[in-house]
Amino acid sequence: MSDHFVGRRHDLGRLDEHLAAVARSGRGRLLALQGRRQVGKSTLITEFLRRHPDVPSLFFTGSRQATAQDDLALFTLDAAREATLPGVDALADVAVATWEAALRQVAGLLPEGGPAVVVLDELPWLLENDPGLDGTLQKLWDTVFEHRPVLFVLVGSDLSMMEALVGHRRPLFGRVTSMVVRPFDPADTAAMLGGPASAPEAFDAYMVTGGYPRLLADLSGKRLTTWLRRQFTDDTSPLLVTGERIMAGEFPDHLQARRVLEELSAGERGFAALAQAVGIRQASLNRALQMLGDRRIVSRELPLAPGAPDAPRYQVVDHYLRFWLRFCRPALADVSRGRGDLALDRWRDGWSAYRGRAVEMVVQEALARLAADDPRLGGAGAVGGWWNRVNRPEVDLVGADRRDRPRRVAFTGTVKWRGTVPLGDQDVANHRAAVALVPALAGAPVVAVAATRVTATQVDAAYTAADLLKAW
Repeated sequence: MSDHFVGRRHDLGRLDEHLAAVARSGRGRLLALQGRRQVGKSTLITEFLRRHPDVPSLFFTGSRQATAQDDLALFTLDAAREATLPGVDALADVAVATWEAALRQVAGLLPEGGPAVVVLDELPWLLENDPGLDGTLQKLWDTVFEHRPVLFVLVGSDLSMMEALVGHRRPLFGRVTSMVVRPFDPADTAAMLGGPASAPEAFDAYMVTGGYPRLLADLSGKRLTTWLRRQFTDDTSPLLVTGERIMAGEFPDHLQARRVLEELSAGERGFAALAQAVGIRQASLNRALQMLGDRRIVSRELPLAPGAPDAPRYQVVDHYLRFWLRFCRPALADVSRGRGDLALDRWRDGWSAYRGRAVEMVVQEALARLAADDPRLGGAGAVGGWWNRVNRPEVDLVGADRRDRPRRVAFTGTVKWRGTVPLGDQDVANHRAAVALVPALAGAPVVAVAATRVTATQVDAAYTAADLLKAW
């Protein structure tokens, strides 16, 4: 593996399994690899191919050319120059007029004695110039590629298009195995930072970058404040530009979805409060929330407890976009006029409160992962929070036997993420007072979570950032 490649063990393992299945069966396998822009899909595939130097491969990346013919010209040129399929250099002398002709040429080069890999990266861009390309792929898959030992990978950043590509009534329906590449988790984030970065610093970096590899590579070796100061002095910096590209790519014409996201960047909202703040009709808000949910940007959460009130809340679950919308988007005008210092000041003023809310989502995921092996968490099968329609009281952590109609509460808990300030007895007393108002939660074991230290004595379990990092 590359000396500089970090993480992705699970993703690489899944790709290895697909390749091994092709080698065992001698039959093709069609894989759709999708994920948000800058999440590292192409880097993952590149590393996968590097780990299998003896497997012949072809890797082509679409580049939004003016016409389909331009795409095809680049395809044959790049394939002849970079692919490792036997005899591929002959493609340089072949003029192809259609994708069917080009892919038939590739099929003729596939070895029959062992597996090969063919990758079409940025497939949505190729589809823009040839909307019938998925039909061509279906025809050739059924008649040619499925009967050859090839792992055929379709890669794309446009989540809605990639999901539609393999959906019902589309040519490739039922033929494709989907695989989603997600941002780095907090443990991989810590590994990317390298050096002496502490566990709390890793979580801070995760809540700013969302685990996006390119941003973490830029942050590596730097203090967060120093890095942000630099990012806010350049309107082409990765921190600012990545968010703009994601928004432009995923919501080019959906102004209502953008408005909903901007409102949710400050924190969770119930449906009625969100509708009032955004100022759109119920039906339009439902459509926007459905789209944001389908694209894994916003989630709908319910209070977790037996007999909990029907009080759904919505929150941005992509940590980078949540941070970008809260601190970076409002800073674009200031950075463009050379006043990035104003953006940094707003971050300093708002970071503590923002982090205190954003980290709850990360803590809940960590405890849900730890619960399988940690008896102090009472065998919780789901971890969330509790609130009522007026958000008084609110409980940061609730572990239950299951998420859907839970029957048993395993624990409740409080999160205080205040840098080096410990979580103390008064924090636990406040938590117990809140829980006492909720009969379904009263009497459950109490868990305390802090960034660095828990000094409270009347708790059943305590966790710090270093403990939580082990969940991944």
